[in-house]
Amino acid sequence: MTDLVVAVLWSAVDALLIFTGALVVRVLSLGRWRTEHVRHQEASMFAPAGALSFRREGQRVVTASGLYIAGSLFYVLLAVLLVGFSRAASA
Repeated sequence: MTDLVVAVLWSAVDALLIFTGALVVRVLSLGRWRTEHVRHQEASMFAPAGALSFRREGQRVVTASGLYIAGSLFYVLLAVLLVGFSRAASA
């Protein structure tokens, strides 16, 4: 039972990181880049193995792995900023 709960929670964290990564990519690229359609498996057909992004029809496409990294970096940066602000406020 514990394994099932851990698997569900880990899947939720994965989905959150990928969704956040998609938002970060769209905002920072001002709509010029797009994200991979997860159900279509574009990366397996058009990208080299292990790629974080690739070009398709002249547009940069960020893979699910790239979105995962972008989402993770967003939350790391957010944590660093919150710690920095809390230390500045307490000083």
